[in-house]
Amino acid sequence: MRSIGLDVHRDFCEVAISEGGKARSVGRVEATPEQLELFAQSLGRDDRVVLEATGNALAILRILEPHVAEVVLAHPKQLRAISHAKVKSDKVDARMLAELLAADLIPRVWAGDEGTRMLRRRISRRRQLVKQSTATKNAASAVLVRNLKRRPELSDLFGKAGRAWLEALELPQDERETLDACLRQLDFLKQELARVDRAIAEVALGSPEIRRLMTIPGVDITTAATLVAVIGDVGRFPTPRHLVGYLGLHPRLRQSGSGPARHGRTSKEGPAAARHVLVEAAWSAASSPGPLRAFAQRTAARRGTNIATVAVARKLCVLSWHLLTSGQDYAFARPSLVRRKLRTLELRAGAPRRRPGPTTAPVWGSKADDKRERELADRAEASYRRLVNDWRASRPAKRGAGATPGRAPSGPSVRQAARQASKPQQPAL
Repeated sequence: MRSIGLDVHRDFCEVAISEGGKARSVGRVEATPEQLELFAQSLGRDDRVVLEATGNALAILRILEPHVAEVVLAHPKQLRAISHAKVKSDKVDARMLAELLAADLIPRVWAGDEGTRMLRRRISRRRQLVKQSTATKNAASAVLVRNLKRRPELSDLFGKAGRAWLEALELPQDERETLDACLRQLDFLKQELARVDRAIAEVALGSPEIRRLMTIPGVDITTAATLVAVIGDVGRFPTPRHLVGYLGLHPRLRQSGSGPARHGRTSKEGPAAARHVLVEAAWSAASSPGPLRAFAQRTAARRGTNIATVAVARKLCVLSWHLLTSGQDYAFARPSLVRRKLRTLELRAGAPRRRPGPTTAPVWGSKADDKRERELADRAEASYRRLVNDWRASRPAKRGAGATPGRAPSGPSVRQAARQASKPQQPAL
Protein backbone atom coordinates (compact mmCIF):
# COMPACT_ATOMS: atom_id res chain seq x y z
CA MET A 1 0.00 0.00 0.00
CA ARG A 2 1.39 3.34 -1.08
CA SER A 3 0.78 6.78 0.42
CA ILE A 4 0.49 9.50 -2.20
CA GLY A 5 0.65 13.22 -1.43
CA LEU A 6 -0.74 15.91 -3.73
CA ASP A 7 0.29 19.53 -3.32
CA VAL A 8 -2.67 21.13 -5.09
CA HIS A 9 -2.53 24.36 -7.05
CA ARG A 10 -4.98 25.94 -9.43
CA ASP A 11 -3.35 24.62 -12.62
CA PHE A 12 -1.39 21.56 -11.46
CA CYS A 13 -0.77 19.08 -8.63
CA GLU A 14 2.72 18.16 -7.43
CA VAL A 15 2.81 14.40 -6.73
CA ALA A 16 4.94 12.48 -4.23
CA ILE A 17 4.80 8.80 -3.24
CA SER A 18 5.82 7.29 0.09
CA GLU A 19 6.64 3.59 -0.15
CA GLY A 20 8.83 1.47 2.07
CA GLY A 21 9.43 4.32 4.51
CA LYS A 22 10.85 6.67 1.89
CA ALA A 23 9.10 9.47 -0.02
CA ARG A 24 10.03 10.55 -3.55
CA SER A 25 8.74 13.13 -6.00
CA VAL A 26 7.26 11.78 -9.25
CA GLY A 27 6.37 14.96 -11.14
CA ARG A 28 3.29 17.06 -11.81
CA VAL A 29 -0.22 16.41 -13.05
CA GLU A 30 -2.29 19.11 -14.74
CA ALA A 31 -5.39 20.01 -12.74
CA THR A 32 -7.83 19.17 -15.52
CA PRO A 33 -10.53 16.46 -15.43
CA GLU A 34 -8.92 14.54 -18.29
CA GLN A 35 -5.40 14.47 -16.84
CA LEU A 36 -6.62 13.74 -13.32
CA GLU A 37 -8.69 10.84 -14.64
CA LEU A 38 -5.62 9.36 -16.36
CA PHE A 39 -3.63 9.82 -13.17
CA ALA A 40 -6.35 8.13 -11.13
CA GLN A 41 -6.40 5.13 -13.47
CA SER A 42 -2.65 4.66 -12.92
CA LEU A 43 -3.11 4.26 -9.16
CA GLY A 44 -3.67 1.00 -7.32
CA ARG A 45 -6.82 -0.05 -5.54
CA ASP A 46 -5.01 -0.16 -2.19
CA ASP A 47 -3.34 3.26 -2.54
CA ARG A 48 -4.16 6.15 -0.22
CA VAL A 49 -4.12 9.77 -1.38
CA VAL A 50 -3.92 12.96 0.68
CA LEU A 51 -4.42 16.59 -0.37
CA GLU A 52 -5.12 19.82 1.47
CA ALA A 53 -8.72 21.06 1.69
CA THR A 54 -8.54 23.94 -0.78
CA GLY A 55 -10.97 25.43 -3.31
CA ASN A 56 -10.69 22.67 -5.93
CA ALA A 57 -9.99 19.80 -3.52
CA LEU A 58 -13.51 18.34 -3.61
CA ALA A 59 -13.51 18.22 -7.41
CA ILE A 60 -10.21 16.32 -7.36
CA LEU A 61 -11.55 14.04 -4.62
CA ARG A 62 -14.57 13.09 -6.74
CA ILE A 63 -12.27 12.02 -9.59
CA LEU A 64 -9.79 10.04 -7.47
CA GLU A 65 -12.20 8.43 -5.00
CA PRO A 66 -13.48 5.55 -7.23
CA HIS A 67 -9.94 4.39 -8.08
CA VAL A 68 -8.16 4.21 -4.70
CA ALA A 69 -8.77 2.85 -1.23
CA GLU A 70 -9.07 6.27 0.44
CA VAL A 71 -8.77 9.97 -0.32
CA VAL A 72 -7.96 12.09 2.74
CA LEU A 73 -8.57 15.83 2.98
CA ALA A 74 -6.01 17.47 5.28
CA HIS A 75 -6.87 20.42 7.53
CA PRO A 76 -4.59 23.23 6.24
CA LYS A 77 -4.38 25.17 9.51
CA GLN A 78 -3.61 22.15 11.69
CA LEU A 79 -1.28 20.73 9.06
CA ARG A 80 0.93 23.84 9.18
CA ALA A 81 1.38 23.33 12.92
CA ILE A 82 2.67 19.80 12.29
CA SER A 83 4.77 20.20 9.15
CA HIS A 84 6.18 23.71 9.62
CA ALA A 85 9.61 23.84 8.00
CA LYS A 86 12.14 26.47 6.98
CA VAL A 87 12.51 24.95 3.53
CA LYS A 88 9.29 25.12 1.54
CA SER A 89 8.59 24.17 -2.05
CA ASP A 90 5.94 22.23 -3.93
CA LYS A 91 8.04 19.06 -3.93
CA VAL A 92 8.81 19.35 -0.22
CA ASP A 93 5.14 19.90 0.62
CA ALA A 94 4.03 16.90 -1.45
CA ARG A 95 6.64 14.64 0.17
CA MET A 96 5.65 15.90 3.60
CA LEU A 97 2.00 15.09 2.93
CA ALA A 98 2.89 11.59 1.76
CA GLU A 99 5.09 10.94 4.82
CA LEU A 100 2.45 12.22 7.26
CA LEU A 101 -0.20 10.03 5.62
CA ALA A 102 2.04 6.99 5.85
CA ALA A 103 2.50 7.70 9.58
CA ASP A 104 -1.26 8.38 10.07
CA LEU A 105 -0.55 11.91 11.30
CA ILE A 106 -2.83 13.79 8.92
CA PRO A 107 -5.42 16.08 10.63
CA ARG A 108 -8.48 15.16 8.60
CA VAL A 109 -11.36 17.18 7.24
CA TRP A 110 -14.67 15.35 6.93
CA ALA A 111 -15.83 15.55 3.32
CA GLY A 112 -19.31 14.00 3.60
CA ASP A 113 -21.44 12.57 0.83
CA GLU A 114 -22.44 14.44 -2.30
CA GLY A 115 -25.85 15.41 -0.89
CA THR A 116 -24.23 17.08 2.12
CA ARG A 117 -21.70 18.87 -0.08
CA MET A 118 -24.48 20.17 -2.32
CA LEU A 119 -26.45 21.46 0.68
CA ARG A 120 -23.33 23.17 2.01
CA ARG A 121 -22.73 24.90 -1.31
CA ARG A 122 -26.32 26.14 -1.39
CA ILE A 123 -26.07 27.44 2.18
CA SER A 124 -22.84 29.22 1.26
CA ARG A 125 -24.48 30.69 -1.83
CA ARG A 126 -27.37 31.96 0.28
CA ARG A 127 -25.00 33.66 2.73
CA GLN A 128 -23.25 35.41 -0.15
CA LEU A 129 -26.56 36.69 -1.52
CA VAL A 130 -27.60 37.99 1.90
CA LYS A 131 -24.25 39.77 2.30
CA GLN A 132 -24.57 41.33 -1.15
CA SER A 133 -28.10 42.48 -0.35
CA THR A 134 -26.91 44.08 2.88
CA ALA A 135 -24.04 45.83 1.10
CA THR A 136 -26.41 47.13 -1.57
CA LYS A 137 -28.85 48.47 1.02
CA ASN A 138 -25.97 50.21 2.79
CA ALA A 139 -24.92 51.82 -0.49
CA ALA A 140 -28.49 53.09 -1.02
CA SER A 141 -28.61 54.44 2.53
CA ALA A 142 -25.30 56.21 1.95
CA VAL A 143 -26.94 58.15 -0.89
CA LEU A 144 -29.49 59.49 1.60
CA VAL A 145 -26.78 60.46 4.07
CA ARG A 146 -24.71 62.29 1.44
CA ASN A 147 -27.74 64.33 0.40
CA LEU A 148 -29.07 65.09 3.92
CA LYS A 149 -32.22 63.01 3.44
CA ARG A 150 -33.68 61.65 6.64
CA ARG A 151 -35.15 58.18 6.54
CA PRO A 152 -38.95 58.03 6.86
CA GLU A 153 -40.64 56.25 9.76
CA LEU A 154 -41.18 53.02 7.85
CA SER A 155 -40.54 49.47 8.99
CA ASP A 156 -38.90 48.59 5.66
CA LEU A 157 -37.24 51.31 3.62
CA PHE A 158 -37.01 48.96 0.64
CA GLY A 159 -40.58 47.67 0.83
CA LYS A 160 -43.51 48.88 -1.26
CA ALA A 161 -44.04 52.15 0.64
CA GLY A 162 -40.31 52.72 1.01
CA ARG A 163 -39.73 52.26 -2.73
CA ALA A 164 -42.40 54.87 -3.50
CA TRP A 165 -40.71 57.32 -1.13
CA LEU A 166 -37.26 56.66 -2.64
CA GLU A 167 -38.53 57.16 -6.19
CA ALA A 168 -40.08 60.53 -5.27
CA LEU A 169 -36.85 61.93 -3.81
CA GLU A 170 -35.18 64.88 -5.54
CA LEU A 171 -31.51 64.00 -5.98
CA PRO A 172 -28.63 65.03 -8.24
CA GLN A 173 -28.50 63.08 -11.47
CA ASP A 174 -25.51 60.94 -10.51
CA GLU A 175 -26.99 60.12 -7.09
CA ARG A 176 -30.31 59.20 -8.69
CA GLU A 177 -28.48 56.85 -11.04
CA THR A 178 -26.70 55.25 -8.08
CA LEU A 179 -29.92 54.80 -6.11
CA ASP A 180 -31.79 53.34 -9.09
CA ALA A 181 -28.93 50.93 -9.72
CA CYS A 182 -29.06 49.78 -6.09
CA LEU A 183 -32.80 49.16 -6.33
CA ARG A 184 -32.40 47.14 -9.55
CA GLN A 185 -29.63 45.10 -7.94
CA LEU A 186 -31.83 44.42 -4.91
CA ASP A 187 -34.58 43.13 -7.18
CA PHE A 188 -32.14 40.75 -8.88
CA LEU A 189 -30.69 39.52 -5.56
CA LYS A 190 -34.20 38.96 -4.21
CA GLN A 191 -35.03 36.70 -7.15
CA GLU A 192 -31.80 34.76 -6.78
CA LEU A 193 -32.37 34.37 -3.03
CA ALA A 194 -35.87 33.01 -3.68
CA ARG A 195 -34.43 30.39 -6.06
CA VAL A 196 -31.82 29.26 -3.53
CA ASP A 197 -34.41 29.17 -0.73
CA ARG A 198 -36.65 26.99 -2.85
CA ALA A 199 -33.83 24.53 -3.57
CA ILE A 200 -32.98 24.35 0.15
CA ALA A 201 -36.66 23.89 1.06
CA GLU A 202 -37.00 20.99 -1.38
CA VAL A 203 -34.10 19.25 0.35
CA ALA A 204 -35.54 20.04 3.79
CA LEU A 205 -38.89 18.46 2.94
CA GLY A 206 -37.16 15.11 2.46
CA SER A 207 -34.89 15.44 5.49
CA PRO A 208 -36.31 14.25 8.85
CA GLU A 209 -33.26 15.74 10.60
CA ILE A 210 -34.04 19.27 9.37
CA ARG A 211 -37.73 18.96 10.28
CA ARG A 212 -36.77 17.61 13.71
CA LEU A 213 -34.54 20.58 14.48
CA MET A 214 -37.35 22.92 13.45
CA THR A 215 -39.31 21.79 16.53
CA ILE A 216 -36.90 23.85 18.67
CA PRO A 217 -38.13 27.40 19.43
CA GLY A 218 -36.28 30.00 17.37
CA VAL A 219 -34.93 27.49 14.83
CA ASP A 220 -36.34 28.19 11.37
CA ILE A 221 -35.75 26.54 8.01
CA THR A 222 -32.46 28.30 7.30
CA THR A 223 -31.04 27.58 10.76
CA ALA A 224 -32.00 23.90 10.69
CA ALA A 225 -30.68 23.38 7.15
CA THR A 226 -27.40 25.12 8.00
CA LEU A 227 -26.88 22.97 11.09
CA VAL A 228 -27.61 19.73 9.23
CA ALA A 229 -25.28 20.76 6.40
CA VAL A 230 -22.46 21.63 8.80
CA ILE A 231 -22.92 18.64 11.12
CA GLY A 232 -23.47 16.03 8.41
CA ASP A 233 -23.19 12.67 10.16
CA VAL A 234 -23.84 13.41 13.83
CA GLY A 235 -22.23 10.07 14.73
CA ARG A 236 -18.79 11.55 14.14
CA PHE A 237 -19.25 13.59 17.33
CA PRO A 238 -19.06 11.23 20.35
CA THR A 239 -20.41 13.84 22.77
CA PRO A 240 -22.14 17.22 22.47
CA ARG A 241 -18.93 18.87 23.68
CA HIS A 242 -17.19 17.66 20.53
CA LEU A 243 -19.86 19.37 18.44
CA VAL A 244 -19.60 22.57 20.52
CA GLY A 245 -15.84 22.61 19.94
CA TYR A 246 -16.30 21.90 16.22
CA LEU A 247 -18.58 24.94 15.89
CA GLY A 248 -16.23 27.16 17.91
CA LEU A 249 -18.69 27.91 20.73
CA HIS A 250 -16.39 26.75 23.53
CA PRO A 251 -14.29 29.28 25.52
CA ARG A 252 -10.55 29.51 25.10
CA LEU A 253 -8.60 27.96 27.97
CA ARG A 254 -5.14 28.82 29.29
CA GLN A 255 -3.63 26.91 32.18
CA SER A 256 -0.07 26.03 33.15
CA GLY A 257 1.53 24.58 36.25
CA SER A 258 -0.39 24.98 39.49
CA GLY A 259 -2.07 28.22 38.44
CA PRO A 260 -5.84 28.42 37.99
CA ALA A 261 -7.41 27.93 34.58
CA ARG A 262 -8.26 31.10 32.71
CA HIS A 263 -11.21 31.06 30.34
CA GLY A 264 -11.50 33.60 27.54
CA ARG A 265 -13.82 34.37 24.68
CA THR A 266 -15.20 31.70 22.38
CA SER A 267 -12.65 30.22 20.02
CA LYS A 268 -14.72 30.86 16.85
CA GLU A 269 -13.06 27.90 15.16
CA GLY A 270 -14.93 25.95 12.51
CA PRO A 271 -17.77 27.07 10.23
CA ALA A 272 -18.92 30.61 10.92
CA ALA A 273 -22.27 30.04 9.18
CA ALA A 274 -23.44 27.72 11.96
CA ARG A 275 -22.44 30.18 14.70
CA HIS A 276 -24.28 33.03 12.97
CA VAL A 277 -27.56 31.15 12.60
CA LEU A 278 -27.33 29.77 16.15
CA VAL A 279 -26.90 33.27 17.59
CA GLU A 280 -29.87 34.51 15.57
CA ALA A 281 -31.92 31.54 16.80
CA ALA A 282 -30.79 32.27 20.36
CA TRP A 283 -32.29 35.78 20.20
CA SER A 284 -35.64 34.31 19.19
CA ALA A 285 -35.51 31.42 21.68
CA ALA A 286 -34.72 33.81 24.52
CA SER A 287 -38.01 35.64 23.91
CA SER A 288 -40.19 32.52 23.58
CA PRO A 289 -41.72 30.99 26.75
CA GLY A 290 -40.02 27.80 27.84
CA PRO A 291 -36.89 26.47 29.53
CA LEU A 292 -34.61 28.23 27.04
CA ARG A 293 -35.99 31.63 28.03
CA ALA A 294 -35.51 30.82 31.71
CA PHE A 295 -31.91 29.81 31.01
CA ALA A 296 -31.30 33.00 29.03
CA GLN A 297 -32.72 35.23 31.77
CA ARG A 298 -30.75 33.44 34.49
CA THR A 299 -27.50 33.80 32.54
CA ALA A 300 -28.20 37.42 31.58
CA ALA A 301 -28.74 38.38 35.21
CA ARG A 302 -25.34 36.96 36.08
CA ARG A 303 -23.19 37.68 33.01
CA GLY A 304 -25.04 40.16 30.77
CA THR A 305 -27.23 39.90 27.68
CA ASN A 306 -24.47 39.35 25.12
CA ILE A 307 -22.86 36.47 26.98
CA ALA A 308 -26.31 35.02 27.65
CA THR A 309 -27.06 35.02 23.91
CA VAL A 310 -23.90 33.04 23.16
CA ALA A 311 -24.72 30.69 26.05
CA VAL A 312 -28.18 30.03 24.56
CA ALA A 313 -26.56 29.41 21.17
CA ARG A 314 -24.31 26.82 22.81
CA LYS A 315 -27.35 25.31 24.53
CA LEU A 316 -29.10 25.03 21.15
CA CYS A 317 -26.01 23.27 19.77
CA VAL A 318 -26.06 20.73 22.61
CA LEU A 319 -29.81 20.27 22.25
CA SER A 320 -29.46 19.68 18.50
CA TRP A 321 -26.89 16.95 19.15
CA HIS A 322 -29.26 15.16 21.54
CA LEU A 323 -32.24 15.42 19.18
CA LEU A 324 -30.27 14.13 16.18
CA THR A 325 -28.64 11.35 18.19
CA SER A 326 -31.80 10.11 19.89
CA GLY A 327 -34.12 10.66 16.91
CA GLN A 328 -36.63 12.57 19.05
CA ASP A 329 -38.44 15.86 18.62
CA TYR A 330 -38.03 18.68 21.12
CA ALA A 331 -40.03 17.74 24.22
CA PHE A 332 -41.30 21.29 24.88
CA ALA A 333 -42.20 22.18 21.29
CA ARG A 334 -45.39 24.11 20.59
CA PRO A 335 -47.28 22.10 17.93
CA SER A 336 -49.02 25.13 16.40
CA LEU A 337 -45.73 26.95 15.81
CA VAL A 338 -44.18 23.81 14.33
CA ARG A 339 -47.13 23.43 11.95
CA ARG A 340 -46.63 27.00 10.77
CA LYS A 341 -42.94 26.39 10.19
CA LEU A 342 -43.67 23.28 8.17
CA ARG A 343 -46.31 25.08 6.12
CA THR A 344 -43.83 27.87 5.41
CA LEU A 345 -41.36 25.19 4.32
CA GLU A 346 -43.91 23.69 1.94
CA LEU A 347 -44.78 27.08 0.44
CA ARG A 348 -41.12 27.93 -0.03
CA ALA A 349 -40.65 24.63 -1.85
CA GLY A 350 -43.41 25.58 -4.29
CA ALA A 351 -46.51 23.96 -2.81
CA PRO A 352 -49.82 25.57 -3.90
CA ARG A 353 -51.61 27.76 -1.45
CA ARG A 354 -54.77 26.38 0.10
CA ARG A 355 -58.15 27.75 -0.81
CA PRO A 356 -60.11 29.54 1.89
CA GLY A 357 -62.58 27.42 3.82
CA PRO A 358 -62.60 24.49 6.26
CA THR A 359 -59.78 21.95 6.00
CA THR A 360 -58.94 18.68 7.71
CA ALA A 361 -55.43 19.86 8.66
CA PRO A 362 -55.58 23.52 9.73
CA VAL A 363 -52.28 25.35 10.03
CA TRP A 364 -53.53 28.10 12.29
CA GLY A 365 -55.06 26.80 15.51
CA SER A 366 -57.76 28.53 17.47
CA LYS A 367 -56.99 31.20 20.06
CA ALA A 368 -57.91 28.71 22.78
CA ASP A 369 -55.34 26.22 21.46
CA ASP A 370 -52.64 28.90 21.30
CA LYS A 371 -53.45 29.99 24.85
CA ARG A 372 -53.32 26.40 26.09
CA GLU A 373 -49.94 25.78 24.45
CA ARG A 374 -48.54 29.00 25.89
CA GLU A 375 -49.70 27.99 29.37
CA LEU A 376 -47.94 24.63 28.98
CA ALA A 377 -44.76 26.43 27.89
CA ASP A 378 -45.00 28.73 30.92
CA ARG A 379 -45.36 25.70 33.18
CA ALA A 380 -42.30 24.07 31.62
CA GLU A 381 -40.36 27.29 32.20
CA ALA A 382 -41.46 27.42 35.84
CA SER A 383 -40.49 23.77 36.29
CA TYR A 384 -37.04 24.49 34.88
CA ARG A 385 -36.58 27.38 37.30
CA ARG A 386 -37.53 25.16 40.26
CA LEU A 387 -35.16 22.45 39.02
CA VAL A 388 -32.28 24.95 38.85
CA ASN A 389 -33.06 26.28 42.34
CA ASP A 390 -33.11 22.75 43.76
CA TRP A 391 -29.85 21.93 42.01
CA ARG A 392 -28.20 25.06 43.40
CA ALA A 393 -29.24 24.14 46.92
CA SER A 394 -27.85 20.60 46.68
CA ARG A 395 -24.84 20.97 44.36
CA PRO A 396 -21.43 19.88 45.69
CA ALA A 397 -18.50 22.22 46.21
CA LYS A 398 -16.58 23.22 43.08
CA ARG A 399 -13.29 21.57 42.32
CA GLY A 400 -10.71 21.45 39.52
CA ALA A 401 -10.68 23.83 36.56
CA GLY A 402 -14.37 24.52 37.02
CA ALA A 403 -13.63 26.12 40.38
CA THR A 404 -12.45 29.31 38.71
CA PRO A 405 -14.53 32.17 40.20
CA GLY A 406 -17.41 33.17 37.96
CA ARG A 407 -17.05 30.17 35.63
CA ALA A 408 -19.27 27.18 35.04
CA PRO A 409 -18.10 23.68 36.07
CA SER A 410 -16.20 21.77 33.41
CA GLY A 411 -17.32 18.28 34.42
CA PRO A 412 -19.97 16.42 32.40
CA SER A 413 -23.53 17.02 33.52
CA VAL A 414 -25.55 13.97 34.57
CA ARG A 415 -28.77 15.69 35.60
CA GLN A 416 -32.06 15.90 33.78
CA ALA A 417 -31.65 19.59 32.99
CA ALA A 418 -28.71 18.87 30.70
CA ARG A 419 -30.47 16.71 28.17
CA GLN A 420 -33.76 15.43 26.86
CA ALA A 421 -34.15 11.89 28.19
CA SER A 422 -37.76 11.10 27.40
CA LYS A 423 -39.76 11.08 24.21
CA PRO A 424 -42.49 13.73 24.00
CA GLN A 425 -45.97 12.35 24.61
CA GLN A 426 -47.43 14.27 21.66
CA PRO A 427 -44.83 14.55 18.87
CA ALA A 428 -44.93 17.84 17.04
CA LEU A 429 -44.39 16.16 13.67
